[in-house]
Amino acid sequence: MISYLATLRLGAVVVMCNPMYTEDELVHQLNDSETETVITLDMVITYPKIKNVKDKTKIKRVIVSDLKEYLPFLLSLLFPLARRSELVKVEDGPGIYLFKDLLKEYKDGSSTPLDVNIDPKEDIALLQYTGGTTGLSKAAMLTHMNIVSNALQARSWFVNGVDGEEVCMGALPFFHVYGMTIAMNVSLVLGGSIVLMPDPRDIKTVLKSISKHKVTIFPGVPTMYVAINNFPGVEGYNLNTIKSCLSGAAPLPIDVIQKFEKITGGKLVEGYGLTESSPLTHANPLVGDVKIGSIGLAVPDTEIKIVDIESGEEEIPLGSEGELAIKGPQVMKGYWNSPEETKVALRDGWLYTGDIARMDEDGYTYIVDRKKDMVIAGGYNIYPRDIDEVLFQHPKVLKACAVGIPDQYRGESLKAFVVLKENESATEQEIIDFCSERLAKYKVPKSVEFRDELPETMVGKVLRRALKEEELEKRGESV
Repeated sequence: MISYLATLRLGAVVVMCNPMYTEDELVHQLNDSETETVITLDMVITYPKIKNVKDKTKIKRVIVSDLKEYLPFLLSLLFPLARRSELVKVEDGPGIYLFKDLLKEYKDGSSTPLDVNIDPKEDIALLQYTGGTTGLSKAAMLTHMNIVSNALQARSWFVNGVDGEEVCMGALPFFHVYGMTIAMNVSLVLGGSIVLMPDPRDIKTVLKSISKHKVTIFPGVPTMYVAINNFPGVEGYNLNTIKSCLSGAAPLPIDVIQKFEKITGGKLVEGYGLTESSPLTHANPLVGDVKIGSIGLAVPDTEIKIVDIESGEEEIPLGSEGELAIKGPQVMKGYWNSPEETKVALRDGWLYTGDIARMDEDGYTYIVDRKKDMVIAGGYNIYPRDIDEVLFQHPKVLKACAVGIPDQYRGESLKAFVVLKENESATEQEIIDFCSERLAKYKVPKSVEFRDELPETMVGKVLRRALKEEELEKRGESV
């Protein structure tokens, strides 16, 4: 957070990196962004990778933060003997700096901050890379105006938030645009406290931290709320300080909402956004009418329209399905070094999301599915999200994802990938019969595969494309 804010203050450009990236992924992102300075941690998952790729990039400076310098009293708890090997020794060398040494140089306060002239509407603050699930990731150019606007738009949604008093759970990774804006930047705008949580999958520590620090705001993703709902002994933790929870990145099933609200007493609503919009564009009201299954209403100063899928030029009637387009101060400047892709995504100031949606008479928007995920089976258009929603209703299902796979007769058919709740068992036919009772015949999955886990992003979004690729590899086919 210190480095992020300092970089913006300097008028430089922030490039967020996922610490779990492979060296090849890092080389692509660092070279594509033309990064010259890297700030990292002295852990085996980060520093050695940077050291190995340095000569393959334009990196001039590597600034290394020493974990032991800041958490000596917690080191034994965070890193028991079995994990001490995760810390590495930083070797002296040209272009290698220690974060603590650089801070000491300015400790006496003699330095004067640079007087940087920034044009908020035009100057890039952040190159935020997309997930890369459809090939090499590309960077959305987010300006200072984009980032500040979206933080203020999101702040306006937390209507019961009190400046200077809120405590936010920082379990979302800040290198992801959702965590950056909703957990980090909104907390700064609120003047609140942030409880940093390095591993959101450690549900026991998350629950302890909520109870200890009296967390009031908990932005998260469905997998987090599902994990809390199903954590053994969750009733023994004091979670009643939670007031507001905004969920994103994936569909939020109604039974997850109801159970979480019963456990905590807080309000859990679903929102929507994209990397290209900093990210928030929609959310259900925390105070007011919530329409389950919808992504809610557009946040302030945001225009939306639903257009025909083929040309994108004709607005379609309320209730009809088309592509969602968005305009507002949070919409990116374009894609970095990708003018052709920018032309496709941005047209006359409108961001074409690639999501199929419909809007009701009250202005609430419903995401039907990704335009690229649409399955055509026997001439019928099927949106896998519809099947996901039904699968989630099964009392034994913890996670689920439907995928379109080639079918010689129908063109494509649906396969469901399912993770069952702990100590539950089910058969393929049981799941298919459950769907048959709730879906049109052409939408019912033809097969079901049970798994211990599903491929997910760091923020809990199931990678539908990865499942499809795995399935096609088994068949010796390509995407």
